[in-house]
This record gives sequence, structure tokens and C-alpha cells, in this order.
Amino acid sequence: MATINIVMVEPEIPQNTGNVARTCAATGARLHLVGPMGFKIDDKKLKRAGLDYWHFLDITYYDSLDDFFSKNSGEFYYFTTKGRRAHSDVAYPDNVYLVFGKETKGLPEELLINNPDKCVRIPMSTGIRSLNLSNSVAIAVYEVLRQWEYPELENFGELHNYRWDEVL
Repeated sequence: MATINIVMVEPEIPQNTGNVARTCAATGARLHLVGPMGFKIDDKKLKRAGLDYWHFLDITYYDSLDDFFSKNSGEFYYFTTKGRRAHSDVAYPDNVYLVFGKETKGLPEELLINNPDKCVRIPMSTGIRSLNLSNSVAIAVYEVLRQWEYPELENFGELHNYRWDEVL
């Protein structure tokens, strides 16, 4: 299966990180948490948001961005409200890293300045500061998966008391 890497740089809100963890569990994406974080990893709110999916996660922790970059290589795309290109205009390769900044400040501007062609944004209405971080991650992951035609993901559901051919 192709690999998607979700990178959260200095996340501050445990519920967002828990929601992202659940998205990673549901899609097979790898989660990279870059510190310092605004909460402890055993935070009850973090665990509650991720529910009982923690054992499905492939998760790695880093002390800093320097630590993260020293241990990883591949194509990095930086999700930012300052990006000039829509996230859906990129053809994402295998082993892609989708990088997201902290809720209050986003990614460091120096990182964005040094990588202008890799900065992407999720379009939204004028005057709106930003989307919720966990929603942004979900949008990004599912755009990549859509492009890859949802490899190895279950693409159908079943009703409890009926078969679809009986209903349709």
C-alpha cells in the first residue's frame, strides 16, 4: 500500500490530535508528532477523541522540526493559509508527507519561505482565518486517497437487516 505521512508540528489542542489520530487509523496514514506539544500524550481528552483506535496507529514522536527532518525524507507539502496553490492541484507521490502547523500560528514562516512550491492551501471564503486543524488533515488525506483511488480501503458498507440489492 502507498504511504501517507501526516506531520503535526507542535499541536496545542489534544482533541484535534485525537481526531487526527482517528483519521490516520481509519486510512492507514502514519502519524508524526513534532514537539513541543501543548499537552501530554496521555491526556484524557486526546485519548477520548481517538477513542479505541490507538492500537491501529503507526505513530512516531520527535523533539523538534530539526529532529523530524533529520530522520525523514520524501516529498513534503506544507499546508498553510499562506499557500498560493490549492491542495487539489498537486499530484501526490507515494511516501508523501503532509505537514501541518500548530493551531494558533501555523507553520514557521521560514519553512514556508524556503519551500514556496510545496506550500498548499485548502480554499475557503475570504475573511475566514482558517479551518479547524483536524478537519484540514482529513480533507488533505482524503484528497490524496481520492487521487490514489482509495488503495486497500473498504469502499462499501452493509446494512444490518437488508442487502443493498434488495433495497435498490
